[in-house]
Amino acid sequence: MKRFKVLLLVLISVQSFTLLAQIKLPKLISNGLVLQRNEKIKIWGWAAPKEQIKLEFKSKTYTTSADVKGNWSILLPAQKAGGPYEMTLKASNQITLKDILFGDVWVCSGQSNMELQMERLKEKYFEEIKNSKNNEIRQFTVPDKYDFKSPQNDVDSGNWVAANPETVLEFSGVAYFFAKKIYEKEHIPIGLINSALGGSPVESWMSDEALKAFPNAYDEVQKFKNDQLIADIEASDKKRNDDWYALVNATDKGLADENQKWSQARFDDTNWSKMAIPGYWKDQSIGNVNGVVWFRKEIEIPESMAGKPAKLMLGRIVDQDFVYVNGEMVGTTGYQYPPRRYEVKLGILKPGKNTIAIRVINNSGNGGFVNDKPYYLAVANDTLDLKGEWRYKLGAEMKPLAGPTFIRWKPEGLYNAMIAPLLNLKIKGVIWYQGESNTGNPTGYTQLFTTMINDWRSKWNQGNFPFLYVQLANYMDHHPNPIESNWAALRQAQLESLRVPNTGMAVTIDIGEWNDIHPLNKEAVGNRLAFLARKLAYGDANVVELSPIPLSTEFKSDKVIVTFKNVDGGLIAKNGSELKSFAISNDGKNFVWANAKIVGKTVEVWNDKIDNPTNVRYAWDENPVEANLFSKERLPTTPFEVKKK
Repeated sequence: MKRFKVLLLVLISVQSFTLLAQIKLPKLISNGLVLQRNEKIKIWGWAAPKEQIKLEFKSKTYTTSADVKGNWSILLPAQKAGGPYEMTLKASNQITLKDILFGDVWVCSGQSNMELQMERLKEKYFEEIKNSKNNEIRQFTVPDKYDFKSPQNDVDSGNWVAANPETVLEFSGVAYFFAKKIYEKEHIPIGLINSALGGSPVESWMSDEALKAFPNAYDEVQKFKNDQLIADIEASDKKRNDDWYALVNATDKGLADENQKWSQARFDDTNWSKMAIPGYWKDQSIGNVNGVVWFRKEIEIPESMAGKPAKLMLGRIVDQDFVYVNGEMVGTTGYQYPPRRYEVKLGILKPGKNTIAIRVINNSGNGGFVNDKPYYLAVANDTLDLKGEWRYKLGAEMKPLAGPTFIRWKPEGLYNAMIAPLLNLKIKGVIWYQGESNTGNPTGYTQLFTTMINDWRSKWNQGNFPFLYVQLANYMDHHPNPIESNWAALRQAQLESLRVPNTGMAVTIDIGEWNDIHPLNKEAVGNRLAFLARKLAYGDANVVELSPIPLSTEFKSDKVIVTFKNVDGGLIAKNGSELKSFAISNDGKNFVWANAKIVGKTVEVWNDKIDNPTNVRYAWDENPVEANLFSKERLPTTPFEVKKK
């Protein structure tokens, strides 16, 4: 028996060693991967210390051995675009990678406007999605994660997915349209590495070394290397949130009486107040309160629509909603940004009178229904407009809920967990859409952003690969008079970031939405990035679809003359009207609207009441809807400010 136990322990030890000795690949190196063409390619992974690894590819064999820590890598010669290929790795185990393509790999990063998926855009791009099948456009989605302690060498999960009508719904909308446009021109495989997180400031994407130049951010991340601090903050945030929602649910009069719930179809709401939807209840008699407000509307359903499944579109609601049709809940959304698109199942609608009830929970700010969004009920091609008069009543009034800490947005965390694991993979370049989360303090953004770009290039060790980014779109209210604007200042910081070599900026002030920080026209954004890529990454000197950008400025005693680049075809005033949205100042503080006219590749700007101007601005507003200086190719001119030196 004793000898048997010893033998068993030996067998277990041998088996454990064998398991430890097995080679392991990073998640990126998996079936369906796209590798960068025309570059020496590193294949890497882990194994037992000193273990021998053999790689077989295209009838050739490459060998290496793991170092004392189990790390290994093999360098393959550059390959032309093409595939699919197979690759086999052998050690104590064997891994065969299938369906490998060589093409161009683009890292797609930033915040929610890069992250935004095609699923969110499916009504707008129905035909695009329907015709999206393309085995040579593929995406790898990096899971959302942070780490403040050190750069990680792998991601937790992920796989390469080729575009088709089902899978493309999970693709970044901007990245998909970018890839599609590039593919139409180059006809090579395009690999997209989608590494973006909504709400993230630029500091969260910067490495520890890069942050050392910014003491406030660097000091902050040092605190969050403490796991206990994070655990305490998360516990405190969760308790505060749970307590608030528990109290709101316990005190909501609309839920109090089981037989008289305000969601029920037969509930009598004749004594409720009336309100026009869309709109915010701060403008109504209850005022700017937080808590729960219920809304009800009675609609008449014709026989032709009754009993059939329907689509209920309720625009956007701030913040959380629970929607009932004839007493049955048909959908709920937990926060303000997603569009409300609910399916009403077969049999819920009946001929005649039907009731829609909406329970809206608002934990801070203005609660209600966002304007200029779709509000309707549709059955096949029949549609009922739901805008107009609804009845409403306060269910529970609460103190505002303090927001969470959002630890995942703290400096360095996303770089360590979502960028560092990618650095061994050769890439063609980066597309970036971010900046909204830095508008609270735009002053230092240029230095932060340019430092990040240079640091990424250094870490990838690939020279000055193209770094293409999106300037903030138009958003929020338009102002009739010249103003100071953080959004405009952030756009200026993005413009100034073009001083970094081999960067390009897509201007989008004409394709945003005043009432939505996530505008839906992601095709135009992707296309504009693709035009930049054709010029900077693919060497197409004939690209003219670029936004005009100030090249030089001459300040005279009575006017300012701004010369633009990217205007070989000339400048135009869109819609043929006079130029608008120019402002000048002779003290840098007090700005007035200015006259402006196009003279060749220049614009002359003046105001008869301003002598010796020192500053000129264009489209300096959150939502500069009147800005109408475009290239002849219909690309908008960047917003800008130029100061006399």
